[in-house]
Amino acid sequence: MANNPNENEQAQIIHWADMTADRIIKQKGDKGQYVLASGITPSGVVHFGNFRETITVDFVARALRARGKKVRFIFSWDDYDTFRKIPANMPKQEELKKYLFQPIVDTPDPFERDESYAAHHEKNYEAQLEKVGIEVEAIYQAKKYRKGDYKEQIKLALTKRQAIVDILNKYRAEPLEDSWMPLNIYCSKCNRDKTDHIKWDGQWEISYTCELCGHQGSENLQTTSRAKLPWRVDWPMRWVFEGVDFEPGGKDHSSDGGSYTTAQEIVKEVFGGTPPVYLQYDFVSIKGRGGKMSSSKGDLVTVNDVLNIYEPEMVRWIFASYKSNVDFAISFDLDVIKTYEDFDRQERLAYGLEEGNDKKVAMAKRVIELSQIGPMPTVCPFQPSFRHLCNVLQINDGDIKKTRVFYAKDIKNERDERRFQERSRCALHWLKNEAPDEFKFTLNRTRPALDLTKAQTDFLNNLHAFLEKEWDNLKSDKELHEKLYEVIHSVPEFEPMMGFTTLYQILISREKGPKLASFILAIGKERVLGLLRP
Repeated sequence: MANNPNENEQAQIIHWADMTADRIIKQKGDKGQYVLASGITPSGVVHFGNFRETITVDFVARALRARGKKVRFIFSWDDYDTFRKIPANMPKQEELKKYLFQPIVDTPDPFERDESYAAHHEKNYEAQLEKVGIEVEAIYQAKKYRKGDYKEQIKLALTKRQAIVDILNKYRAEPLEDSWMPLNIYCSKCNRDKTDHIKWDGQWEISYTCELCGHQGSENLQTTSRAKLPWRVDWPMRWVFEGVDFEPGGKDHSSDGGSYTTAQEIVKEVFGGTPPVYLQYDFVSIKGRGGKMSSSKGDLVTVNDVLNIYEPEMVRWIFASYKSNVDFAISFDLDVIKTYEDFDRQERLAYGLEEGNDKKVAMAKRVIELSQIGPMPTVCPFQPSFRHLCNVLQINDGDIKKTRVFYAKDIKNERDERRFQERSRCALHWLKNEAPDEFKFTLNRTRPALDLTKAQTDFLNNLHAFLEKEWDNLKSDKELHEKLYEVIHSVPEFEPMMGFTTLYQILISREKGPKLASFILAIGKERVLGLLRP
């Protein structure tokens, strides 16, 4: 029996998640609990590119837990941000225009399912995270601000306004205006954040003018639900408020003078804290669909879309296989087959079913371990070849129940069953929506009427006679492959290419198709003989 990858301690730490966990412990000390953070603004559909940050934190959380550490994984929904742009893929565009510059949390759900636009996208993403085994503690920032949880921090930012200005101006081409304040106010009349002339009395009173509706209003910071810190101040404030020990960021935040650069300084000089351990992650794209995804553009791929093509463990595996600061593209085209083959090969390597050098085996074990949704299986799960599974499904007209009969002897436990069911659903979706036409076929129900030569007819008759007599004695597709050549060569001056083409025309009315020997065996004796029978 192959070894469970959990059974052996790795001789060296080789995965970036483990290296990051050790770095957190070293820099933050031995703590009773480590706080790891991620988050996003629900300005539109949360796409697969956003997912990289979430799963980066999840990998590090798992690495810390593997070291016996308690972890709090917080996920901040920045739903008190302003609704600045309507994504192209949203319905009711005209209705949504009425809510531009209002809080996202106050914008109605155009799908009429949830209590708000924000909630719609939040619930969708949280449900997708559950499918890939990620558990988070969601924090909804609109609730935090409106409850007044940050009122002291807002006052502190106003008190240290000049320090914030000095930090931000170091990285700006043009300095901030003299009237700039580290505060956004939603107008009490029109609920938009287009307010200026913000004045602070040095204690708790704020006055402002709305440039959209002209309203002149005032708010008391102790009781208001309309004040919010701008992003570059809000982020470091929350590091201190939540005691964040680790938070990654995209390369846009990581550039010199970017929001992480200024946040590192603001957290120290304004809020008296220290920045969390940081890890840059790079962008993810979909092969053939351009560069970085953007929620505002609307042409997006979600975690659910990727789960239509890849099993949940494979989605995790794809990210675990790359260093966090390396960009990569997910394939939906013919490369899907290679991706499945690569996953299966590394899974076999992890379970000792394939040989490799020590470093490759250790990496395979750790990557496969990080890819799990639930507990690590003690033996390698059943691995139906994706390519072959696509063929068997098409032979059975996409019927998963009928297809399962072909694989029944290989399905030995619940994990094998889940693997078969998930991979079958993925294969069907891929065949219907993404596979190239040359990969698709329909098995003929009756023998097509073909204008055959005498040599072709003799070949088909000889093959029918051979299969009718020897089918039950065939031990492998390799043996059948060799026998096919013998039958072809039994016909004078008949070339192998002509024999293969003739068979494909008989079976699927095409000149090419899946590897013939394994294809014939997958179709089954009765149906093959029925199509070969004169």
